[in-house]
Amino acid sequence: MSINENIQRLPQHLKQFIVDQHYEKYTAVDHAVWRYIMRLNYHFLKRTAHSSYFKGLEATGISINRIPKIDEMNSILSQIGWGAVCVDGFIPPAAFMEFQAYKVLVIAADMRHINHIEYTPAPDIVHEAAGHAPIIVDPAYAEYLRLFGEIGSKALSSKRDYDLYEAVRKLSILKENPEASNKEIKDAENELNSVSNDMGPASEMAKLRNLHWWTVEYGLIGDIDQPQIYGAGLLSSIGESEACLKEEVEKIHYSTEASEYDFDITTQQPQLFVSPSFSNLITVLNQFADQMAFRKGGIESLLKAIESEGLNTCQLDSGIQISGIFTKVIKTREGEPAYINTTGSTMLSESNKMLIGHGTSAHKEGFGTPIGKIVSPKLDLHNATITELSEHNINMGQGIKLEFESGVIVQGHLDYIRKNSLGRNIIMSFSDCTVNLNEQILFMPEWGIFDMAIGTSIQSVFSGAADKTEYEELSHVSPTPTVVHNYNDSKYIDLYKQVRLLRENKNTNKLNLLLEDATKHYPSEWLVFLELYEIALKNKHELKDQILQHLNAIDQQNPEFSTLIKNGLLLLSS
Repeated sequence: MSINENIQRLPQHLKQFIVDQHYEKYTAVDHAVWRYIMRLNYHFLKRTAHSSYFKGLEATGISINRIPKIDEMNSILSQIGWGAVCVDGFIPPAAFMEFQAYKVLVIAADMRHINHIEYTPAPDIVHEAAGHAPIIVDPAYAEYLRLFGEIGSKALSSKRDYDLYEAVRKLSILKENPEASNKEIKDAENELNSVSNDMGPASEMAKLRNLHWWTVEYGLIGDIDQPQIYGAGLLSSIGESEACLKEEVEKIHYSTEASEYDFDITTQQPQLFVSPSFSNLITVLNQFADQMAFRKGGIESLLKAIESEGLNTCQLDSGIQISGIFTKVIKTREGEPAYINTTGSTMLSESNKMLIGHGTSAHKEGFGTPIGKIVSPKLDLHNATITELSEHNINMGQGIKLEFESGVIVQGHLDYIRKNSLGRNIIMSFSDCTVNLNEQILFMPEWGIFDMAIGTSIQSVFSGAADKTEYEELSHVSPTPTVVHNYNDSKYIDLYKQVRLLRENKNTNKLNLLLEDATKHYPSEWLVFLELYEIALKNKHELKDQILQHLNAIDQQNPEFSTLIKNGLLLLSS
């Protein structure tokens, strides 16, 4: 894989999701499916897609005639400040978002099966490359994607969010697998419904996932009465790109209320949202983010982190960041945080960089610290100079007592004060220390060193560790692999290959032989006959009427192919 700067900057916990494209494994059938979808989409979308789509197809090096190579896309995307990597199907939402924050598109390397040519519930290279990549040539939309990734990577999730992700991934894999039984699919649908019906209150990530769906995946733009398509799910689906603009699909002005609308990946959407511009997407996203824990801070945000039962980070106003699984907060009478606790491995950081000596090995059994102002002296601990602290009898190497307005008392031997690069106090470390609140013991001398994080308020709470590399945080990789379909009939694959060569070489000498072969061995293979008809039609070959008759016979005998054949013939006649 060619590496551009965006990909080089990716942290290790994201690189674990990257897989090789294995371009040589795409068969002639895969390329024929790609070509059919792209030509048809290009034809139908001329009237309905946003103009950036067509500019982007050319600008990002996406060919209509063959599946794109990610190496080639990367070379071109780097010119507009983006990159692309291949991944194995659906990846966890937080990881997906973070890739976007690094301005890297994730592209599922799989190619949909010919039986799912109109729509696939599983992410594939048609959806990812031909749907997502072209629109990023628009600067406002590219910034929206990046900002969404940045905000989304900080969104608090719930355990049920992950369960839902696994259920969706499992169902999408089964639906794309031609060998999956009806029972397997039905069981997976029941499992998804069971999880969906037991989600509880929507988390930040769940609501952001809705916003992402109604914009990046299924978004419309412009006038609400005559909108244009920009969402990748619509751009890459022949069926939905036609149906979405009909009156039966309700059109709603896009706002933060879209976060309350859930979606179903297994069916066409009953409503879609229309934004007047890409800039408006950024406005609405910021309005939503203003209510998120990473911007609001405060005790409510910390309570959300506790409810999530996951790894999160709490940043105090001094700048110190506490990363761990938050389990408890003691409140003051006024409802403000007095003391917070984590359990298990905890890390202290500043500016998203681990503080040396305060990694997970130093706080492997959890962490606790008071938050707030001290009663006496009236002193701002994190901004006080060493001289000011000394004037109030707070000296390193001596026993001191700190009483907080909340009632928390810290009493012990002050070993040292940790300052940041700006001279702000961020940690006080005590030995022989006792911490209590009224009759409640919060820390005892026999527990070891008490590292007190200095801060008067909770400034921000966000998902994951502040320093993901040092925390050794590896985002969960699903144990359910995608199933790569194989066209096991080598003669079938070779037929498509020979038809492709015939078209590209503009030589019709073998047309009769290929028609005989297809009629004898694969009489219902509509796409082969459509390509043979295209060659005969362009070359005014005498066999064109015979091939057309055969296509019409397939249409009559196989209703499931009727729309595909009619659309293909319409394309050739235009």
